Amino acid sequence: MTFIANPGKKLEIDVDGVTYLRLPIKTRLITTKDTDILPLLVEYVQPHLVPNDLIFVSEKALTVTQGRIVNMSDIKTTSFARFLARNVGNRYGTSDFHGFGHGTDMAMQLFLEEAGYLRVVFAAGISALTRPLGIHGLFYTICGKRAKSIDCPMSFLILEYAHFAKLSPNDPDGAARRIKKHLGYETIILDANYRGAFSLGKSTRAISEEFIQKLFKDNPLGQSDEMTPFCIVRPFFTSVI
Repeated sequence: MTFIANPGKKLEIDVDGVTYLRLPIKTRLITTKDTDILPLLVEYVQPHLVPNDLIFVSEKALTVTQGRIVNMSDIKTTSFARFLARNVGNRYGTSDFHGFGHGTDMAMQLFLEEAGYLRVVFAAGISALTRPLGIHGLFYTICGKRAKSIDCPMSFLILEYAHFAKLSPNDPDGAARRIKKHLGYETIILDANYRGAFSLGKSTRAISEEFIQKLFKDNPLGQSDEMTPFCIVRPFFTSVI
């Protein structure tokens, strides 16, 4: 198989002096009829694995197979969610706009339910106090990765998901360990977007967040209708493509 980079992306990246290949794996559309992520990985990823590879799985794909998506019409928003959403700086209407993030009432409502109202209030207060000092990002640090990974809508370009919101996957660490047990390769459940990447689950703590952020800083899996939810990461010196 010949691996092709997604439009505007590249396969190679240098991380701390080592060149890695990020090999995107294209699949059919994954739906809630796929109730287990493992058969998909066996079908699409396993045939291409070689020693020293790492497996990266989009948390969105895992979420779908767990059935953790919500029809946007079923989300009942509160006044507090609407207030918070109005204060999310997503740069809507400018050339820097890349998506609404948690700037919609529905996304913020799900965010509140995931993180908990008290934690969100505390995080908002700390953020308001520290932002004038040039300290950014504490709101999401306090609220946690699971809440941060909520997305609404899931996709603008994939019609099947244009009216759905995505929750955080359940037990992503357990899912990563299960994949490692069956396929024999270290696995990371990845949340990546135009702002960068972070892990939601890992089969080993030996793979650092700093490494993941550098490796996927340009999100080579894409952010729209590429349908490349899996990625094999391979040190260049073992490259077989």
